[in-house]
Amino acid sequence: MGNRRASAEKSRPSAFWPAAAIVVPAVGWFAKIEIEGGEHLPQEGAYILAPNHYSEFDPLITAVATWRLGRAPRFMAKESLFRVPLLGGLLRSLGMIPVARASTAAAAKQTISQAEELVESGRGVIVYPEGSLTRDPDMWPMRGKTGAVRLALLGNLPVIPVATWGVQEIMPRYGKLRVFPPRRRVRVLLGPAVDLEPYRAVRTSTNLVNATDAVMSEISRLLGVLRGETPPAERWDPANHGQRETGRLEP
Repeated sequence: MGNRRASAEKSRPSAFWPAAAIVVPAVGWFAKIEIEGGEHLPQEGAYILAPNHYSEFDPLITAVATWRLGRAPRFMAKESLFRVPLLGGLLRSLGMIPVARASTAAAAKQTISQAEELVESGRGVIVYPEGSLTRDPDMWPMRGKTGAVRLALLGNLPVIPVATWGVQEIMPRYGKLRVFPPRRRVRVLLGPAVDLEPYRAVRTSTNLVNATDAVMSEISRLLGVLRGETPPAERWDPANHGQRETGRLEP
């Protein structure tokens, strides 16, 4: 059910093909990826894929799963990375999207531009709503940020929630990569697009937070299915625990 016929996007020649020829087999050494709910990922048109984030390795799992489902895995990346020689050119050739962090005005303007570009190009993008690795001690999704929802509402794009589990056995959160044993089981579960219709009429900060919480609730629900556990009733908020939201966790 996870593997599907390649979409027109994947079948077209692009810079993704040489990258996939290297990345897919390499990731295959570390992980045996099992995909469920792949029918929820649109095969045409723009979308936002919103995964949980608990290991530095999980973007590779999400990228390979997205590729296997017929879409090119594009991520949002820090704007500063696009100014690095060679790396910036590579990111642009792969269609990655720069994220402005300089000011609220700049970020808002760029969000509008990104939404328009996604709609016009019919491309998808992977956005981690948490913004960094979860701080939750049990690795449940923590409080989300509103960037993914802003982009979705501006472009009228579907937000597809996805949870992965098992990546921590390959690379623990802020830990070292484990080469052996190979082919550890990693499960990927996609859900139907989150219903954001109740949040489209009014664009207030409270509404954006509520819409983001709806997305995080779906991601948490999917992770609960994979783990066979009930997600916490309240999501972890780093600010309430004296934690920074970026950088390594303090021991």
